[in-house]
Amino acid sequence: MKKESKNLSRRSFLKSSALAGTIGVIGGGATGLLSSCSSGNKKSGNIPLREPGSYYIPDLPDLADDGKELKAGVIGCGGRGSGAAMDFLNSANGVTIIALGDVFEERINTLADSLKAEKNIDIPSDMRFVGLDAYKQVIDSGVDVVIDCTPPFFRPSHFEYAIEKNKHCFIEKPMCVDAVGYRKIVATAKQAKAKNLTVVTGTIRHHQRSYVESYKQIMDGAIGEITGGVVYYNVGQLWYRERQPEWNDLEYMLKDWVNWRWLSGDHIVEQHFHSLDAYIWLTGLKPVSALGFGSRHRRVTGDQFDNFSTDFVMDNGAHLHSMCRQINGCTNNVSNFIQGTKGSWTGKGAVGGEVFIKDLAGNVVWEFDEEADKANNKQTNPFVLEHVNMVNCIRKNTPIEQASEAAVTNMAAIMARESAYTGLETTWEGMTASSLDYTPADLSLTGKMDMSAFVTPIPGTGKK
Repeated sequence: MKKESKNLSRRSFLKSSALAGTIGVIGGGATGLLSSCSSGNKKSGNIPLREPGSYYIPDLPDLADDGKELKAGVIGCGGRGSGAAMDFLNSANGVTIIALGDVFEERINTLADSLKAEKNIDIPSDMRFVGLDAYKQVIDSGVDVVIDCTPPFFRPSHFEYAIEKNKHCFIEKPMCVDAVGYRKIVATAKQAKAKNLTVVTGTIRHHQRSYVESYKQIMDGAIGEITGGVVYYNVGQLWYRERQPEWNDLEYMLKDWVNWRWLSGDHIVEQHFHSLDAYIWLTGLKPVSALGFGSRHRRVTGDQFDNFSTDFVMDNGAHLHSMCRQINGCTNNVSNFIQGTKGSWTGKGAVGGEVFIKDLAGNVVWEFDEEADKANNKQTNPFVLEHVNMVNCIRKNTPIEQASEAAVTNMAAIMARESAYTGLETTWEGMTASSLDYTPADLSLTGKMDMSAFVTPIPGTGKK
């Protein structure tokens, strides 16, 4: 196929070119139609970054294979927990939810009502557990799978207890907010692997077909050796809760959790995680240092920043620029860009969007055809496909452990955040060994928090 001029727009390119469709098989499962202007990477002289078979490719059919019944318990029944519950139920036949846990009873009852109305699943009152220790009761209730979507601060302890009790896990990202939590995640992940337990994290890019196919292309050397990149998660203000007179300090913070750094890790950890994860996973690189800055301009509640910019140095010497923002009225951009010696890869959009590779002259030489994916596959939602993969791994006794991989991205985000808070460069070695611990002095639901301790960091002052 004749290559297009670099001055020709992508839209014109798509309209004027008769793109050759090739079928991309994802791990022997569902297929997506790919457009390519080359006859194959091997013939074009690509040198693989990693040999096929040396890295994990998920099997992503529309529905998990039938098999033994799996009973799940949901910990954290807010918006994300309710969504994950439905995603799990939509991923396979023969799966159900038998227990719910949350700090707030009203959230449990709301999810229970939805399960009854949408899935005809009854959660009896004695399987609805309320309080900060509800996670233990859910895990001990006879479940096979734990779905943990609590605020990130709590996830390391929940994960640790679930693996101690030999449960398969879906743990939403991020998995921790500080260095102490990171080390607990890494240690627990090793135990999960030793016990042959499946652990899937909320790293949806790993179960998004366009990104999985991109991973295979990049590992096969399609853009050459990695030399740099830029990742963005610039969006508007996220949700917040105004304090009500009847709420005590901890109750208020838990209901407004996404705005408090001890609970969420700040938005660079809680949301921008996805963009950082895309780069770290697709390149196989790990940060060795981070130097960043950020500030708080218009955030309404909480004690975190609303923007960050970070320069990472990766372990091959390449630089990654990371940018994230949650401010209304600004230009939004959720995308990822990777530069290589032979070309570049771009992925646009939070879920879905254009995904393509260009050569050094700016010609599109490969792209994922999302419309063909929709035409060839009934299930294209990565939030469901991650549960499809989890169920298949459990039923086929081919366990995967994604927590240790997710922990690398998690720590990268923590490095960037702490650099912005302090104004100082952080390093991988320093942060992973750090005593950084965001645990408040009082975690009692009936006690009073010391709200004076929750102040927005000021770089350069030596205080956080």
